[in-house]
Formats: sequence, C-alpha cells, structure tokens
Amino acid sequence: MAGGITDTGELYSPYVGLVYMFNLIVGTGALTMPKAFATAGWLVSLILLMFLGFMSYMTTTFVVEAMAAANAQLRWKRMEKRKEDDEDEDSSSGVSDSDVLLQDGYERAETRPILSVQRRGSPNIFEITERVEMGQMASMFFNKVGVNLFYFCIIIYLYGDLAIYAAAVPVSLMQVTCSVTGNHSCSVGDGTKYNDTDKCWGPIRRIDAYRLFLAAFTLLLGPFTFFNVQKTKYLQIMTSLMRWIAFILMIILALIRISRGQAEGHPSMAQLSGIRNLFGVCVYSFMCQHSLPSLITPISKKKHVNKLVLLDYILILAFYSLLSFTAIYCFRNDTLMDMYTLNFTNCEIINVAFIRYFLGLFPVFTISTNFPIIAVTLRNNWKTLFHREGGTYPWVVDRVVFPAITLIPPVLVAFCTHDLESLVGITGAYAGNGIQYLIPAFLAYCSRKDTQLVFGNGTVNKHLSPFRHTFWIVFVLIWGFSCFVFVTANIVLSESKL
Repeated sequence: MAGGITDTGELYSPYVGLVYMFNLIVGTGALTMPKAFATAGWLVSLILLMFLGFMSYMTTTFVVEAMAAANAQLRWKRMEKRKEDDEDEDSSSGVSDSDVLLQDGYERAETRPILSVQRRGSPNIFEITERVEMGQMASMFFNKVGVNLFYFCIIIYLYGDLAIYAAAVPVSLMQVTCSVTGNHSCSVGDGTKYNDTDKCWGPIRRIDAYRLFLAAFTLLLGPFTFFNVQKTKYLQIMTSLMRWIAFILMIILALIRISRGQAEGHPSMAQLSGIRNLFGVCVYSFMCQHSLPSLITPISKKKHVNKLVLLDYILILAFYSLLSFTAIYCFRNDTLMDMYTLNFTNCEIINVAFIRYFLGLFPVFTISTNFPIIAVTLRNNWKTLFHREGGTYPWVVDRVVFPAITLIPPVLVAFCTHDLESLVGITGAYAGNGIQYLIPAFLAYCSRKDTQLVFGNGTVNKHLSPFRHTFWIVFVLIWGFSCFVFVTANIVLSESKL
C-alpha cells in the first residue's frame, strides 16, 4: 500500500482467491454489526446492508478495471523503452515481445511486432500480472492534488483502524476480567449495565482497568511499529480458523437459544437515529478495495473474476444477515454489546467455561496479530507521502518520527474513548466512504480516459467493469458526497440536541 509495484507472489486458483477475500472482508466490523442492526431496526438495516453491499461490489469492479489499465500502461511503457533502447543500439533484429508481455503462466511462445501488441482491442496487454497497489494507481492516473488526497484518505482510515483495534482488545480484557460480583465471566451478558466508574478489582475502577490494559497492549505491540513485520502464512491460517470457529459458534449458540424459546429480542423495524452508525459499520464491514491488488493479482485465471467477486459478496451478505438476525432476536436490544462476542460470556448462554473465555478473548487474539501489520502499513504510507525522488530520510526521522506519529494518535483516541460502535461508524462513514466509493470511481474514470488517450478509442479493456456506463461513476460519486453531507449533518443535529 505504500505505492510501489511489489512481487505478485505464488499463484492460486480463483476459488482460493474467493476464500481469501471472504476472510479479509469478514473481520472486526462484523462483531459490531449486531448492535448497529438493533439500533437502526431490522428492516432498515437489511435494506441498507444489501444496498451498500451492491455499491461495494460495483466499486470493487472499478478497482479491478483500473488494475488492468495500470498493467497495460506499464507493459506499454516497457515496450516503448525497449524499442528506444534497440534503436539507440542500432539493432537490426526485430523486437520480441514475449519477454515483456505476460509473466509466469501467461507468457506466450510466439513473437510478434510491438505494434501488434498495441493494436486496438488486443486483450493480452490488459492481463493483470503485476501487483499495482492503489497508491501506485493513484500516482499513474491522478494529478498531484489527487495523489495527496488519496494518501490523506488512506492514512485517516488506517488511523481509525488502529484506534478501533487499540480499543477493542482492552475492552474485551476489561469485560472478561472485571467483576462487581467477583465472577464477571458469568455476568457480562446478563443485562447488567456497568459504568466506567464502577469498581473492577478493589479500588481499581473499570476505566482504570481498561487504560491499564491499553498501556500493556501499547507496550507489547507498539514496538513492532518501529520494525518491519510480515504476516506469515501460518499466522494467517491460524487467525482465519479462529475467526470461522468464533462466528459459527455464535450463530449456532444463538439459534439453539431461539429454538428453545429463550429468545429475548424484540427488534423494531426502523429507528432513523441509528442509521448513521449502521452506515459506518456496513461500509467498514464491506471494506476490501484497498487490498484488492494483493488478492486479485495472484489469481491464476481471471476470466470470470467479476462473477467470483459477486459470489463472494452474496455469501458475505448472507453471512452478515444470519449473524445479525440471530443476534437481535436472541438478545434484547439493551443487552447487545458493542463487541458481540461478549454476549456469550454469560453462564446462562453457555455453561462451558472454555467456550466462554474463547469467545470473550477472541478479539484479543485476532486483533493483536493484525495491529502491527496495519501499523507498519500506515507508517509506510506516511513515508511514501513525504518521499521525494532521489531523497532519503535521516535515521531519526525514518526510525523514530514516522513510527511515533503512526502509533501515538490512535492510542490517544483509544485512551479517550472505548465506544467501539462510534469508532467503527465514524471511520467507515468518513475515510471508509472515500476509499470504498470516491477513490475507485475516480480511478475508473481517469484510467478510462488514459487508456483511450494511449491506445485509442477502440481499445477494449478485457476486465472492464460490468458497470461500464459513465452514469454509474457519476452515481457513485454523488452517493459518496451525499453520504459525507448526511453523516455530518446527523452528527451536528445529534450534538445540538444534547
């Protein structure tokens, strides 16, 4: 995400790519969705969830199209450079394009003149074989102002991500360990409302315990921001497995409770006051656009990639609906926790201590593994934003200043508030809105203009979005800007009522 072209990595099948995308999208945001569903009402929530899922799918196809256009331009520039080099060397031999066309499994044995590769309608030049991150695409298709706005948007989103992570882990630890009765693991989901000033252990208040856990979290994971860290394959497998087990367990436990007639939920159909947070949660929960280059590029066969992405979104929509509906009918609205896993730490819900602690501490394990990776990504984006070609940073700036400005702001936000629903809502409604709607729409529009300019009006991008008419780009832009206005007005009106 720092804006450079990186190694594609080992190729995998389209169905493996589908699983990877599912695992990426279904993350922390899903844990806050049941509370947002209950707050906004089930009918409004379902309609908004379906609509935002459709919008996210549309902009995903825009990003895939821009990736193909970026690959075509990079390939064309290399061929032009090779042609110039050959002319400078007064080479009499023809230029073979087999080594500048497709990589790995895409290489062609035959050789053709460069002009045949550039001919209008040639599909090969639009193959997605190199991983071009969104920062690189912004640099290719946007002007300087657009590039800076892109990095501003992605940085704000990553800050919000880190603040959510930094708050979610201490909140889970506080809820599991603190107790007024001495056995909180059996009372967190019993409907009792706790204040931050309530006692936790002896004279230690709950808010004090939260901040102690936040300090410990920062001291343990913060130092990774100052170093390079990579997500290993085994760590990814472990966290994905834990995520699946936790989500399936929560759905099954809720269904069992409903089937036994123990359901307590009576959700309303619509509550307009909850739409703002629901909107932010849904945007955040469908976020994948910033990671699409890492997911799509290694897929071995991309002919039907848009259909596979659509299948993924349908599965995710069904999964979110199942999780949220079982939650709002199983639990009363006032007992649903910001972090849904905490509703299953009550002995009345599940009497197996291991499962209670597993679900209660589930965010601690999974989020803790993601925090350093997001932090390093944010640090690298800061470096790229201020980098000037040919320049280098002093050691203190590179190793101290950038990691510090990455780590300190989200920790301060988490220190001031642990309202996860609001953090997720605001992050999704503002920065998430830009990344998921505005940036992909502008990328699609600018990449189409550049493609026509370089290759001619008759050129057809083989990965052109199904939403190819300009109307859809305009619709997404109007929707994105309208969301900014709506969310801001809603916040101002809510604050004025207070």
